[in-house]
Amino acid sequence: MAQIDAFFKLMNEQGASDLHLVSGQQPILRIQGDLERVKYKTLDNDGLKKMLYEIATEDKVKVFEETGDVDFAYEIPGLARYRANFFQQKYGVGAVFREIPSTISTCEQLGLPPVVKRLATLPRGLVLVTGPTGSGKSTTLAAIVDEANRTRKEHILTIEDPIEFVHKSEKAVVNHREVGIHTKSFSAALRGALREDPDIILVGEMRDLETIALAIEASSTGHLVFGTLHTSSAAKTVDRVIEVFPMSQQEQVRNTLSDGIRAVLSQTLFKRIDKKGRIVALEIMIANPAVRNLIREGKTFQIPSMLQTGKKYGMQTLDDSIMGLLTKKIISADDAYTKANDKARFLPFMKNPPADFTEV
Repeated sequence: MAQIDAFFKLMNEQGASDLHLVSGQQPILRIQGDLERVKYKTLDNDGLKKMLYEIATEDKVKVFEETGDVDFAYEIPGLARYRANFFQQKYGVGAVFREIPSTISTCEQLGLPPVVKRLATLPRGLVLVTGPTGSGKSTTLAAIVDEANRTRKEHILTIEDPIEFVHKSEKAVVNHREVGIHTKSFSAALRGALREDPDIILVGEMRDLETIALAIEASSTGHLVFGTLHTSSAAKTVDRVIEVFPMSQQEQVRNTLSDGIRAVLSQTLFKRIDKKGRIVALEIMIANPAVRNLIREGKTFQIPSMLQTGKKYGMQTLDDSIMGLLTKKIISADDAYTKANDKARFLPFMKNPPADFTEV
């Protein structure tokens, strides 16, 4: 048993999502969104480096020492998997670990709207799940892919850095590929994927122009592609995908994307006040003909109003989702205000409304 495993067991016992180990500080856990220090000695650089290197392969250690950063996955059988990131900082080495549960929650268990589950039945197209780091994108995607795995006799291929949720083949055949181990890059894996007879492709992160272009191409050639982006709304997601391309290509990309896109989910996590745990608020854009037309014509600024009028398709704005959680007394008014887009809408629910200098 590695020395660091004791911290992972503590994470599990405390219900923490992340573990921070940094030279010059005590260990820190993120519990329900808040960072809490562990009653333990201050970590020194040499001792922490020895602890971290115990769970990393020689190749990963070499990459870390050459570049100052490295990502990989670590697993404790029977407990959980962990997404690890080592980094160099002012006082020495540091590391952050995100716990990936060994069991995959269903859409129902996560409290996701029924339309999210139906995305697993799509025959083809592009589905994007977006939000800031730590907003639960991987968990939402895992639930959708799990639904497809249990209901479709097809080939599911995941491309991740590193592999997070592990799906055991059920009705579907599932293959996991890790960037840096099984393939050189997301784009290389996507190029290869088109020769590997996939029906569903999960792209862990759409980081660059080539990866985004290949994902759009795959979605337009009969594949169902799921991907993630670090954007905060459906409209900004569409803009981000288009703007990554040179100006001369953007009109063509707009047309291709309008044909291939099926849905965008933009999410953020809230701490619950009714019980222990966290809950997700979702903005949902379903690409009906009207939405496709807005994308094609470059009128993405009109997408928010389309979300409000498209409720029969399962669409909703982030603020409507937040308001639903607030009126059910699941989240606090302060949290709702902080993470909402139209903050004025949530001021009446606050006991002590803030003097927001950005709105002076």
